[in-house]
Amino acid sequence: MNSTLKIIVFATAILGVFALIILLPNSMGSPRALFGEPTVKKLYFADHISPAHQAVINRFNQLHRGRIEVIPVNLPFSKFTTNERKELLARSLRSKSDRLDVFSVDYIWTARFAKWCEPLDEYFSEEDKANILSPTLQSCLTDGKLVAMPLYIDIGMMYYRKDILAKLPDAKQIEERLQNSITWDELFELQKRLGMKNKPFYIFQANDYEGLNCNYFEILASMDENYFKGNRINLNTPTARKALQMMVDFIHTKKITPPDVSQFDENKSYEYWLKNDAMFVRGWSNLVENYRIVFSDTSKLRYIGRAALPHFPGHKETSVYGGWNLMISKFSNNKQAAVEFVRFLQTIEAKKIMFEQGDYIPVNRDVYADSAYVQKYPKLIFYRKLIERGFHRPSLEEYTKIADIIAHYVHLAIKGEMKVDQALEVASQMINSTNGTLK
Repeated sequence: MNSTLKIIVFATAILGVFALIILLPNSMGSPRALFGEPTVKKLYFADHISPAHQAVINRFNQLHRGRIEVIPVNLPFSKFTTNERKELLARSLRSKSDRLDVFSVDYIWTARFAKWCEPLDEYFSEEDKANILSPTLQSCLTDGKLVAMPLYIDIGMMYYRKDILAKLPDAKQIEERLQNSITWDELFELQKRLGMKNKPFYIFQANDYEGLNCNYFEILASMDENYFKGNRINLNTPTARKALQMMVDFIHTKKITPPDVSQFDENKSYEYWLKNDAMFVRGWSNLVENYRIVFSDTSKLRYIGRAALPHFPGHKETSVYGGWNLMISKFSNNKQAAVEFVRFLQTIEAKKIMFEQGDYIPVNRDVYADSAYVQKYPKLIFYRKLIERGFHRPSLEEYTKIADIIAHYVHLAIKGEMKVDQALEVASQMINSTNGTLK
């Protein structure tokens, strides 16, 4: 899709998403207002509204009946990529529209959106902030100021098919190893042992978008745990070339990954993985719940196991952080009500609803301190271990521009349309020409 057509598509989508909001009758024309009774403040909240999101919205509306009503503005992942969603929100905020009060952003967008959002330090105490897991709180800060509050954290992981692995006599021992991370060499050996040569085996997301960067950065950080220290991105290194060549070789040399992945985002990769009975897929924490909602065939869900991503011998296993943060528009006319909603979404009650109904990983230390609750949901222990091993993508105001460049040229290399060295060289030159200088 060329850039002109994309602009038209985005503009049309914006009109479609916000038209209903604009056409909604003004509450001052309601019978309550005519008789001098207090009107209900209507808050418009933009996000991918899953059943878990809707459940916490319903609970908040129930608790604040007659005072505040949150009205969801749904931007589903099935219709909007993360990049498209970012552009929709940015266009609305640039226009200084007051139609959105609260919205969620991918945590890597926080620095970019900060200029359009209400500072939150005065609304949340040090005690409030201390209850948030450190990696998540870090993603809510820009220049040391609190500009967002977390909705949930996410972490990269690998999923596997238990029914396929069960063909091996030592399947139980392998599953135990998978929980803590096997090496990449062990993963390649499993392909041979399972007789899956020339069959889809390891699936990842390689379309031209941020999900591809997550896959690439995880391999980079696994090779060098200090690679992203100091909020720097350097593609002019042997490690950067080695990591990308490894991903290219998955498809073109080792053939553990089908070429189709160059068109995959998360949903497409999960669907392909299950339909084609591949062994592994790289994904995020709520794969099962997401698949249950988006796709009709759930018969294979009982065979899904969770695992840490592979690592290299002599190096630590690691995963990239993901997740979504809540921001309040500085153009909102209902800031106090918006703060009440964001504050409710920080409660244990809200986090447990999101986790139980959508598998969204909680960010409250209080949740993990509840031993009875953790015992009831032991996968929280698995998630917490992964979070302890995670790393952040660079927190740069120009990150999204830089990331778009990286994803584009890494995508071309994976498709075989550019050599690895050439792709990284051109990407480096383009990044250096932006305001976000590559160092």
